[in-house]
Amino acid sequence: MALGYDGKLYILAFDHRGSFQKKMFGIEGEPTPEETRRIADAKHLIFEGLVKALELGADPSVSGCLIDEQFGGEIPRQAKERGLILAMPVEKSGQKEFDFEYGEQFGEHIEKFDPDFAKVLVRYNPEGDSDLNRRQRERLRRLSDWLHERDRKFLFELLVPAEPHQLDKVGGDSDRYDAELRPDLMIQAIAELQEDGVEPDVWKIEGIETRADCERIAAQTRSGGRDGVVCVVLGRGADSGKVEHWLRQGAPVAGYAGFAIGRTIWWDAVKGNLGGTLDREQAAEQIARNYLHFVSVYQEAERTAPTPA
Repeated sequence: MALGYDGKLYILAFDHRGSFQKKMFGIEGEPTPEETRRIADAKHLIFEGLVKALELGADPSVSGCLIDEQFGGEIPRQAKERGLILAMPVEKSGQKEFDFEYGEQFGEHIEKFDPDFAKVLVRYNPEGDSDLNRRQRERLRRLSDWLHERDRKFLFELLVPAEPHQLDKVGGDSDRYDAELRPDLMIQAIAELQEDGVEPDVWKIEGIETRADCERIAAQTRSGGRDGVVCVVLGRGADSGKVEHWLRQGAPVAGYAGFAIGRTIWWDAVKGNLGGTLDREQAAEQIARNYLHFVSVYQEAERTAPTPA
């Protein structure tokens, strides 16, 4: 099976686990069975929003559902029944160092649910702890090899958190770090991972401020004959205006194929439902409209962006 992905991907991401239970429900540690039920019900509400989007015209063949096993319940099966693209996480939630959620049984869990994509979230700064980065690359190469030996697709969410010395260079300004330093660090991180045999089909990329930097990142992901590899834009929980800007930078770029957005789409709707200001139908409708809005923004930017000089 050729490396990469041929098609669009508009993914609704709600595989959040530790952050979801803490920030949405205030639950620390291992949730009780009743707490797990409540969390899973909120996850299902988000899925109902995606189903509503299908009813309003979303194309299931390019619409993705990124959902976890812990709180997903029947959502993976229901997503497949509706012809949606299914992605599921492999990593432990909330860890600074990538490791497998289910240890040596990671493959059994992937085969049980049979997702279209196995996804990882990895924090990797090439100027960070070299031993930590090496350990992560070893585990990620193992996963990459396992997936491709079985003709399975690999979705890689790369986060490059700032090191203290990097923030010092920009006066402690995280926005300047994102704009001035992070693009080059992302390219370096991607190159290091590729050189060590980590081969995603799709890179899930933090928002980039300029089209030129999106082009450079896409070029690195496709280097060395990886012509089918693509990038998607992640939302990072930012406000709608910021996410729209990131989509408009990436959408016209060859090698970008869509997005994987989560909290920006569903956070307020789920909070509203839990707080009693939105009933379930209203919350699902809001999620659907938000999702469709970002699909529209991406598609419009793809059609209308001027050709660079």
